[in-house]
Amino acid sequence: MAEHDVVIVGGGPTGLMLAGELALAGIDVAIVEKRANQDVPGSRAGGLHARTLEVFDQRGIADWFIAEGTPHPHAYFHVALDISDFPTRHNYTLGLWQKHIERIMASWVAALPVTFHREREVAGFAQDERGVSVALAGGGSLRASYLVGCDGGRSIVRKTAGIAFDGWDATKSWLIAEASMREEPAWGFRHDAIGTHAIGKAEDGRARIVLTEARLSSAGDPTVQEVGAALATVYGTDFGIHDASWVSRFTDLSRQAAAYRERRVLLAGDAAHVHPPMGGQGLNLGVQDAANLGWKLAQVIKGTAPDSLLDTYQAERHPVAARVLRNTMAHVALQRRDERSLALDEYLTEFLAMDEPRKRMAAEVIGLGIRYDLGEGHPLLGRRMPDLDLLTAGGPLRVYSLLHEARPLLLNLGAHGVLDAAIAPWADRLRRVDASCEGPWELPVLGRVEAPSAVLIRPDGYVAWVGDGGDSGLADALATWFGPPAKA
Repeated sequence: MAEHDVVIVGGGPTGLMLAGELALAGIDVAIVEKRANQDVPGSRAGGLHARTLEVFDQRGIADWFIAEGTPHPHAYFHVALDISDFPTRHNYTLGLWQKHIERIMASWVAALPVTFHREREVAGFAQDERGVSVALAGGGSLRASYLVGCDGGRSIVRKTAGIAFDGWDATKSWLIAEASMREEPAWGFRHDAIGTHAIGKAEDGRARIVLTEARLSSAGDPTVQEVGAALATVYGTDFGIHDASWVSRFTDLSRQAAAYRERRVLLAGDAAHVHPPMGGQGLNLGVQDAANLGWKLAQVIKGTAPDSLLDTYQAERHPVAARVLRNTMAHVALQRRDERSLALDEYLTEFLAMDEPRKRMAAEVIGLGIRYDLGEGHPLLGRRMPDLDLLTAGGPLRVYSLLHEARPLLLNLGAHGVLDAAIAPWADRLRRVDASCEGPWELPVLGRVEAPSAVLIRPDGYVAWVGDGGDSGLADALATWFGPPAKA
């Protein structure tokens, strides 16, 4: 029986991100993946949002994705929302299909000590006070201190753990296909009494088709004949559709795990939440789940932090996903074509043309509006740290370049000498950098904020403590997030 600190079930974007985070922290991690490689049928998800690009930037790999993607200056909720004025180095949505995202992430993970058990599936597991025994389909087993389900909406890990998956049943369904056409199709969007439809170009030159179905269907994968019939209903012709490389169906089913943790079993990504793909938030949400969980799980396994630190994973990430479920449900409702819905459409379009509503909604969709509840205080507390330009003794640096190793960071911007005593018991757990910053501190939606004397930044890039010239509260923040002080 092979033994690991952590076994991750599912090697998609969420599983890959979590494996990378754990490996950077020196944790023995393995992925169980049913695919032989990272090949993905069809294009799947098609974009990376600003906060996800920042997460990749924090690990030094953002440029890998940017080199292959296409930046667009908009996010999307009901209408295109301009984000080009957002205070981030990544004030755009990066158009890049999931098959490329996974390939790039896999190349990052391949350089780290991560074990893959490919072409294997989990048949079940049992946990005790010391760990989890994982049975593999076809024979064999693994043993781990913790098991994390990143295995999608039909998660065997979630089901076996007995975690409720509550929410809302589907009310609408869509067909999606990539296929050749003998006739020139009607490119672009079309709106009718059924809903919104679109035909665009896939990377291989085929047509990428998304059609709202006249009646809800939750049957299995559809056929190209069904897509042809739906095209004929909407466009009056099937454009001679043939040779489909991918045909699928999705619905507006919206569900969320009641708990993200059941003792030594945790959930992330689609295993923890499913929703319609409006706004392109699903893949991004999963990657950010992993960034939140990875460093916490690593500390618990190393014994530097108590097991209770894992409870903060659900406390922080569950509300974020719940909000995504709500905005995607609203997005679906706004696609209705009856007269009352169209009237609401007109009003909302007017509101979203105003600066404050636009910025608030866009920040929610792209992940820059997240604030974890870490108490009252400076506006930075609980928010992601901006990637400021710093001047250090070693020369100019960006904040995110200091997070590449996924370690906590104490950024000292003026409290020189004042913090030494407070951080001494944690000196081997964090990186301290003395620097100055002359530029403005600006947060999405909130605008400019007062520059602090120091900030404590978690490995996931969120601010855990803000200094105002002294060290008040710093020791408490260090103990909360990075475990009790080392004994003298």
